[in-house]
Amino acid sequence: MEKQGSSETTPDEVAVAVGCPSETGLAGKAKVCQGCPGRDLCLSGGGKDPDQELIDVRMNAIKHKILILSGKGGVGKSSIATCLATALAQCNKKVGIADLDICGPSIPKMMGVEGQKVINSEYGWVPMRSPNHDIKVMSVGALLEEADSAVVWRGPRKTAIIKRFTKDTFWGRLDYLIFDTPPGTSDEHLSVIKMLTNARPDGAIIVTTPQEVAVATVRKEINFCKKMNLKVLGLIENMNGYCCPCCKEMWPIFCSGKVESVAKDLQIPLIGRIPLYSGITQSAEKGSNVLLDEPDCTTTKTLLDIARNITAM
Repeated sequence: MEKQGSSETTPDEVAVAVGCPSETGLAGKAKVCQGCPGRDLCLSGGGKDPDQELIDVRMNAIKHKILILSGKGGVGKSSIATCLATALAQCNKKVGIADLDICGPSIPKMMGVEGQKVINSEYGWVPMRSPNHDIKVMSVGALLEEADSAVVWRGPRKTAIIKRFTKDTFWGRLDYLIFDTPPGTSDEHLSVIKMLTNARPDGAIIVTTPQEVAVATVRKEINFCKKMNLKVLGLIENMNGYCCPCCKEMWPIFCSGKVESVAKDLQIPLIGRIPLYSGITQSAEKGSNVLLDEPDCTTTKTLLDIARNITAM
């Protein structure tokens, strides 16, 4: 008998609510499965992905897997992802970065690998190597015939390319693999979290800016992580003030305190505040990084502090 007033949901209901139920008893049978090209596979194989074992082998060779999330676009998520990857490399860690923003890949430019090609070897796809601390990079941007080509892909094709990044890419043994995801909660997020389940990802870092409209989406991202059993490692408040490139003095340009309030209410660490600093953009646009170009600036010191906090988790 069903308990009246109960708010508990079964694993199948949760799986259907957040997306693909391939790991549940509803694999191939749920309404969300209608029209999916993998439906027959789920019905015949009991919902088990035949590629999962290979994904586990690749991903278990990497010590730490971290997703960079944001509720909205334009908050500087990719900039933070590349800066964190560089900061971790400066902490003597072996680092890779996977660009999961399939339709708007910006990582190749920021990491200085534009023009490099992905090599298909006997061990799988060989990632590009950034001149910034030899960080390994994989992005759909390197697979396009022309840099200006539009990527107009539906969910199944996005899932397929993410699987190539996790199953067929020869990452080797890394200390950290950073996944730069697109804004929101969509196919890319559902796919990569499902693929990483057996490899036990460390969790997610959520990037936001101080404005009310951006902070409002943070709670949605946190709820998404809870549904997917993905730990939230902390929040990063980007653009929390303007840093003058001349005198380095900080000026508040948005109302402050909202990100800190959300972090306190939900008991999630606020692991860093990064100013709006022109040096970050200038370095990224030439394929370098502010940590390399301005090692003594306040922003660099803040990013290194965040990296040290992450390594201590």
